[in-house]
Amino acid sequence: MKNVPFKGVIAYPITPFDENEKVDIPLFKKLTERLILSGSHGIAPLGSTGVMPYLSDEEKEAVTEATIEQTKGRVPTLVGVSNLTTDKTVHHAKFAEKAGADAVMIIPMSYWKLTDDEIVAHYDTVASQISIPIMAYNNPATSGVDMSPALLKRLLEIPNVTMIKESSGDIQRMHYLRKELGEDVAFYNGSNPLALAAFTAGARGWCTAAPNLIPELNVDLYKAVEEGNMEKAREVFYRQFDLLKFIVSKGLPRAVKAGLNILGEEGGNLRNPLKPLSPGETEELKNIIKTLVN
Repeated sequence: MKNVPFKGVIAYPITPFDENEKVDIPLFKKLTERLILSGSHGIAPLGSTGVMPYLSDEEKEAVTEATIEQTKGRVPTLVGVSNLTTDKTVHHAKFAEKAGADAVMIIPMSYWKLTDDEIVAHYDTVASQISIPIMAYNNPATSGVDMSPALLKRLLEIPNVTMIKESSGDIQRMHYLRKELGEDVAFYNGSNPLALAAFTAGARGWCTAAPNLIPELNVDLYKAVEEGNMEKAREVFYRQFDLLKFIVSKGLPRAVKAGLNILGEEGGNLRNPLKPLSPGETEELKNIIKTLVN
């Protein structure tokens, strides 16, 4: 498997804001360090959890640099560089490579519905401008674009598109990728409630915001799968299932920030139009976390 630097639990840090809605870089570094020390196998800033579309170019670059500075090569970094235009995506991909990222992740963001040929050309153009590997990210719920298995197979023909993150919530996609592309395909699960099923289908890793709240359980699931202990894997997964389902249903940035606060950690503020969880939702999350950390 060439140019595939990730395996295991790849953690998404939130992008915290101060009371004036400015990105809080010192707090971001602190939260990133916490993810590393709690056992995450990789760090992936500027994804959905990091509210990447809500940030300016300068803020994205500051977060990218902060991630590289904080990880110090201890774990690999996967930087989100997606943008509406190919030109801007190339810009951020080149910036991430120069800053020291191990790989970049790209989701095809679109206002107008893109054709398969347009998506392939988009990835091909970015790939031609950088030398680090690319993870193609399929998440129709956030991007409005659902890349079919056939399209994902085309993208993998681009030399440095070496990884796929599948977040459609359709486990059959993962089985298709394994069946059609064999053992060498590196695909990653991005749908939290499918974590166990995805590992069973052959996912190389799990890209998730959950390590902000329950890192031990996340890593224990991966270890159990690696050891072939499926009974333990099921037990560990079912313990965390309610939390995984909750944070997805309520929106990852909102839920993770609230969860950090419940755990006694500073989670920062959100940027408008995002608002905190309601008191009732926060209480529900508190009750779920209580069953997991005690």
